[in-house]
Amino acid sequence: MGPYGGHVGFVHVLAPDVVKEIVSGVASATTMGAMTVASDAHLLSLDDWRARGEDNGARVELQEGVLIVAPRPTAAHARMAFSLATQLADQIPDGFEVLPEVDVIVDPRTPATVRSPDVILRSTAADDSAITPDQVVLAVEVISPGSRRTDRVTKRSEYEDVGIAHYWIVAEDRTLTALDLTPAGYVETTFTGQFVVSSPWELHISLDG
Repeated sequence: MGPYGGHVGFVHVLAPDVVKEIVSGVASATTMGAMTVASDAHLLSLDDWRARGEDNGARVELQEGVLIVAPRPTAAHARMAFSLATQLADQIPDGFEVLPEVDVIVDPRTPATVRSPDVILRSTAADDSAITPDQVVLAVEVISPGSRRTDRVTKRSEYEDVGIAHYWIVAEDRTLTALDLTPAGYVETTFTGQFVVSSPWELHISLDG
C-alpha cells in the first residue's frame, strides 16, 4: 500500500497523515458527492473526532468511526434550510431554540457516530458542551445530490434508534417527509406547498419559493 492508502469496498482508507489533506481538498469542491475517509490504523473514537482540528469549510460527519466529507451545501440547499429555520424560530414556544448545522453525538461509543443536521430544534436549557439525541426535539435534513440514501435510510435509522422524536427530510422537489416517533418506530407523513403539522407543536410551514 502506498502513502495514499488503498480501498476497502467503497470506503477510501488512507494513512492518518493524509486525512487532513483530504478534508482540506474537499473544502473547495462544489460538485463531487460525499467521500468517506478512515484511518488506516483504526476507526475513529469520539476523542479522535474532537481532536481532528479545523475542517477548512468542508462539511464533515462521523459514521461508525468513518469520516464522511462532503462539499458545502449549494445555494438552493442553504436557502431551504434557512427558510425552515426561520419559520420554526418564529413559531416555537419560549424556552426552545433553532440551531443550524451543529454536531449531534448520535453514538459516543467507539466507533463513534456524529451527525450535523441542517437544522435542529432543542430546549434552551440543554447543555451546550455536547449536543446529544435526548436534547433534539426535531432534526431537519435537506437532501443534496449524493445524500439521498444517507438522509432517507442511514440517518433515519440512526435517529430512530436513538429516540429523536421528530425528523423532517426535505427532497429536491420540495416535498417534506415528516417522521414522528411511535413505540413501533417512525410514522411517515408527506407534505408539499403550504401546510400545518401538529407535532412537535402546531406549526405553519411553507415550502414555496
